[in-house]
Amino acid sequence: MSKNILICGVGGQGTVLAAKVLSQAAVSGGQKVLSAETIGMAQRGGSVVSHVRIGSDVYSPVIPRGCADVIIAFEAAEAVRNISYLKTGGTVIVSNEVVQPVTASLSGKFFDSKVMIDYLKQNATVMCVDVKKACMELGSSRVANMVLVGAACKSGIMELSEVKDAVRLLVKPEFYELNVRAVDYCAALDI
Repeated sequence: MSKNILICGVGGQGTVLAAKVLSQAAVSGGQKVLSAETIGMAQRGGSVVSHVRIGSDVYSPVIPRGCADVIIAFEAAEAVRNISYLKTGGTVIVSNEVVQPVTASLSGKFFDSKVMIDYLKQNATVMCVDVKKACMELGSSRVANMVLVGAACKSGIMELSEVKDAVRLLVKPEFYELNVRAVDYCAALDI
């Protein structure tokens, strides 16, 4: 049985580390993992998409459209952009924060996350996370990725203990405790 996790956001949000943590957690649990990343103009706020595929019956690192069990979206517009990857009955874990693209800023045509999250709710089970609030309570905006990974664990896609072990292997020791608190943050929430 396979698990497919698509992680999407924009450059600088920590999507690649989130994918590495989930991949390492699965490997440590004795599972076969394939992953791939698409990074387009990431340094200028462009889209970043990571595919994490887990299971002995997985033969390609790229998730076919309509086959993702979970989409972890660091930004609502990226969740909408990638919703075609989600399988019927899948779950979207999404930050309620919007990162306005440069074109929106220049044109004055902004969008808000509520419209996009309402759209997502028509097509999937949605776990909406107030990542900004979480980061303020945790004392760092640099752990938004681990907050969303923790929410993904709450969906049942990955064991929390395996994720914490992966964080220990992949994050510098001085940041381990903060990242684990971020992973634990959503476990205590009713989302």
